[in-house]
This record gives sequence, structure tokens and C-alpha cells, in this order.
Amino acid sequence: MSENQNYDPALLQKFEEEVWNKIPHKEGDKIVNATPLVDLTADLKECAKSVFKLDLDNKDFKIYGKFDSELLSGSIKVRAASHIIHEAIKSGKCNGKRIVIEATSGNFGIALGLLSKLGVTVVALVSRKLQEGVFKELRNENIKIMDLDMDICPAPGMENKADEMAAKATAGNIRSQLTEMGFDPQIFDNNLGEIEALLAKQDIINLARFLAEIYNMFCPKQYDNELNIDIHNTVTAPEIDQQLHENGDSLEDYALFCSFGTGGTSGGLSKYMSEKYNKKAVHVVFPPLGQDVAGIRTKSKAAGLTLYNPELYTEHEIDFENVKFLLKFMVDKGHDIGESSALELYAALEMAYKGEIKKGVVMIADGIEKYRKNFEQISQDKPPMKISVEDAAAAADDYDNIIWVHTQYTPKEEGIEIIAKSLGVDKSKITIPKASTINNLLSTQQVPEELSKELEGSKGKSLLVCMAGNTSLMTAQVLASKGIVTQSLNGGITNLPEGIGKNPGEYIEIARE
Repeated sequence: MSENQNYDPALLQKFEEEVWNKIPHKEGDKIVNATPLVDLTADLKECAKSVFKLDLDNKDFKIYGKFDSELLSGSIKVRAASHIIHEAIKSGKCNGKRIVIEATSGNFGIALGLLSKLGVTVVALVSRKLQEGVFKELRNENIKIMDLDMDICPAPGMENKADEMAAKATAGNIRSQLTEMGFDPQIFDNNLGEIEALLAKQDIINLARFLAEIYNMFCPKQYDNELNIDIHNTVTAPEIDQQLHENGDSLEDYALFCSFGTGGTSGGLSKYMSEKYNKKAVHVVFPPLGQDVAGIRTKSKAAGLTLYNPELYTEHEIDFENVKFLLKFMVDKGHDIGESSALELYAALEMAYKGEIKKGVVMIADGIEKYRKNFEQISQDKPPMKISVEDAAAAADDYDNIIWVHTQYTPKEEGIEIIAKSLGVDKSKITIPKASTINNLLSTQQVPEELSKELEGSKGKSLLVCMAGNTSLMTAQVLASKGIVTQSLNGGITNLPEGIGKNPGEYIEIARE
């Protein structure tokens, strides 16, 4: 049966009434339903003075925030999601009877939740690394969540390193979740080899596509769908330009700041600036290797994606440990901005301070609510939750112990030696709880008794180490909510100097309990 025969006019009408007509889109030669473009210059200058002790009063610059946090579903992702789904409904690829599935780091899945409200079943493949507030919003949208203990996009070099047994265990977990959702497990079993191969590479993006293929679902393919770029080239950038022209200004004179999730925003904005003004004016802001900023990628994780095209824009790496105080200041001022937006604002402010830009527009991709728990822990009086290898080694004597935390893997004797030598401590200072203990903590958000005993030292602080810095950060966040002070080692064991150049399989193995 052709896709046109699957065309669902009733769904298209509902989608256009409930979603499309409420978000920015083109009508004639004008963009309607534009999100606010807010002058943040005064507040940023005040932030620079009160937080960073920099007097910028005499600096001549202007920085706007483009508040896509006010869109339906609360994020910029609704632009791409709605454009992709709108075209899919019109072509018959998506209809009321066909399930939609996608791998998502949060906001795209939440945007797809708008479909679930129209009666379409949506399945989201997500990572346990998502912040608690993101999971809550996904559940609120009535999305069927398939929870995986893997990155949606692993760093290059980690692919093919997952233990075969771990891939089999994860496949079993996925099979169980699919069966609970009503999918035929026999179809899964018939394709088990391909599924395990994708899991062994931690390729969750292509896993979503493969499951869509074997179960006849629709996958938006957000990570390489050119419509993701098209919406920002034909709507988002012209929308900003339109707003500036209404103020007697032009986007031609502005630098644009965004972060990187899939590459749609950076690609679309860059295309517009290049084609209309023949300028390379987009600045893409990344956190450094080992830092986990909600919803966006480090440069190493962006590098493997189809829409990553660094020739089109200027790249920056900004340490979120500095940025979080700007985030707190701006949110306390009443601005609804999330973690990635604060990273971009910091980059824009830094360039304005150095005189490198005079005018800038910062994409406020989402708001603070999903990240409220992390936000409430920001305080200048507390030690930073994340710490570099160099700083941890220098402060090694200040820790009661160094605790390995992961839900699947545990260090071999060689791994314990790598941690000890890299941090300059005796191996006796390193403790290895059971993987099930860490899994229990992250699943229940409660501290298991066996871990509590490890955290009762006289110095009142422990260092947490995992594979790449994600599980240790999540653990530190849970512990902080209980008043327990720990620090997460940036980059984990794979970033330690003693282990660089080695295959992780030489010093890490699957936990066998």
C-alpha cells in the first residue's frame, strides 16, 4: 500500500489546529507566532559586575535572547519536530494508526508528546542519564518511555567497546519493555542479531530506526533529517531578522549563538546567514569533554552526527562550572533559561567583554523547569559538583575515599591502578560498590545502606569515578539532594592520563554479581 493511501486528513486537521497554528510558521511573506526577542544587555552587565566582578558599564554592546523556551512543549525542538511531523502526515508516512518512535535526549521527545495528545502513540528511546525533570515531562506527555542505560550518542572511540554480554543484557531489557508495550516479541527475536550488533556499538539512534523498520513504525530521524535544518533556515532565522527589522535593525550585523544537539539549529541559522548576507556569523557553544550539560553534546559527541558541519560556524568550549552562576543570576532575575542557554549567554558575554562582538542574539532553547533540581543545588558556598583530573589529584588528601560508581561495569585490577596512579593515591583508598547498589540509588533516588557506610568518613567528602563522568555526576546529584557532599570526576576513568591510549577492555569489565 502506498503512503498516499495512508494519508489521514483528520489527523492533519487536528495537528494544524492544535500544534502548527500555534507555533512560528510562514504565512505569505511573514512569520507568525514569533517567540519573544528580549534585550538582555542590562541584566548581563549587572551579572558581570555582581557575579564575575567585571565592570562592563562602558562597554558598547547589545545582546538579545530569543526565547524559544516559551514555545509549545517548552523548547526549540518543537520547531523541527512539528515541521517533520507535518510533512510526514501530509505524505501519509505518519497517521493515527502508525506508532512514532525516536531516540531522544529529552526535548525532541517532549515535543513529540504533542502528537500523543492527538491520539498517536509515541515511543521514546531515552538514556538513564537524563535529568529527573526531563523524565517527568516525558511521562506527563503520556509518551511510552524505553529506558536504556546507554548514551543516545556515544563518543567516538567508545563504539564497539561495549561488552557482548552487556549488549545481550540490554537487548533482553528492551525485549521486555517492548513486550509490555504490546509489541510482538517474535519479531524482535527474529532480528536479535542485528539489534545486539547495534547495542554493541551503543548505536541507539540507528536502533530506533531499525525498530521502526521491523515493526512498521514511523521514525522522524531527527539526527540526519534535512527538514531539521530547513525549519531554522526558512522560519527561525527569518523570524529573528523580521523582529530586528521591526526595530530598525538587521540580523546582518549580529552574531548568533546556539548549542549543539542534533545540528539542526546551527545548520539552519548558518545557511540563512551565508545565503542572505554572505557571512559566517553563527557561534556554536559546547561544554568541554567530560561535562554533561542537559540536552546538548560535547564536540567529540557531535563529530559522529550527520548534521555536524563545523566549517559553517565558529566553535567555542565553555566550562559550565563558571556558567552555572550566570544561570542562577538570570533565573533569579525572572528569565526562563535552561543550562545550554546559559552556556551560550556566557560565551556571548565573554566575546562582548573582549570587544569581539557588538551585537548578538542568543538562542534560548528551553527553560529551567526540567532542570530545577540541579538549579537549586547551585551555590557559591558549595564545592563544585564536577572536578577536573588535575584539581582532584591536587586535592586527593581532602577526600575520605574514591568511590567507583557504575550500573554495568567495574574496574579490573589494572583499572584500580590507573585511578590510583592518575590521582596519586594508594589503591586502598579506592572502593568498588556493587553495580546493583548504584543502580538501586539511581532508580529509587535513595541512598542504599551499603553505600551510606562508604560515605561516613571524617573529612565529609568523597570523589566519584565512573566510565566517562555521566553516572558519577548523576550519583553526585542524588547524594547532594540528601545533603551528602561528593564530587564527580570529569571524563571518568577513560579520561585519566594513565589510561589514555588504552582500550577500555584492558581495565574495565562487566559487573558480574
